[in-house]
Amino acid sequence: MQCLPGRAGRLITFCRIWEPQIAGRKNGRGLAAVSFRPSWTAWSSARHISAGRLVSNAEDKKTVICIEGNIASGKTTCLEYFSKTSNIEVLTEPVSKWRNVRGHNPLALMYQDPQRWGITLQTYVQLTMLDRHLSAMSTPVRMMERSIFSAKYIFVENLFRSGKMPEVDYAVLSEWFNWITNNISIPVDLIVYLQTSPQTCYERVRQRCREEEKVIPLEYLESIHQLYEDWLFKRSSFHLPAPVLVIPADHDLEDMLHHYEENRDKILAYR
Repeated sequence: MQCLPGRAGRLITFCRIWEPQIAGRKNGRGLAAVSFRPSWTAWSSARHISAGRLVSNAEDKKTVICIEGNIASGKTTCLEYFSKTSNIEVLTEPVSKWRNVRGHNPLALMYQDPQRWGITLQTYVQLTMLDRHLSAMSTPVRMMERSIFSAKYIFVENLFRSGKMPEVDYAVLSEWFNWITNNISIPVDLIVYLQTSPQTCYERVRQRCREEEKVIPLEYLESIHQLYEDWLFKRSSFHLPAPVLVIPADHDLEDMLHHYEENRDKILAYR
């Protein structure tokens, strides 16, 4: 039995798979054979059959580009710019969900008391980002604000390293993340890293006056910046799920739009 989780479907049930390894042949339908190991793997129902099928031709291949960067690095501006391009779907972070879970605001609670509410927020962030990754694609290209990878490698890691997340909470979130990434296919074709200095981000945060961000100190942005640098620029910390394109993003709006235009072909070459 073959059950392959795809980017288009949602998780319905799980099945145990025992398949022998098959080396580089094609079956009667012209589909490349795939190796399997015993594991619990997501499986789709008939209503979401596209999530469980093998990609058989180039028309089925769709592209996912994740826009990464510090708080106030310019991710929204970047997404808005590319949203004007045809055949590109833009998904922003589901911040509205993080602000309202049945009347509660875990995002604000986390900033107020990260040691108490860090795991609450980050568990929900992990869930909602996974939902973003697995949601059906309506266009050939999807551009996402951040990813499930940065949720773990940057924000969970920062809470733990700063002593604001107990080790047991970090261990539980890590186990969940490892299970997800080992058992569910989360394709990412390109990461665009908007490299911005912490001081620039701090000034932008002060200017936009979002309620939850009023308590963010410069030191927090410096920590997030260093984690991003180690992961995406120095490439010395965590696994990279895709190639990385670094765009300096300390510039004003007009200059940044020019930079996006300059890099358009590099970014969309992954289509």
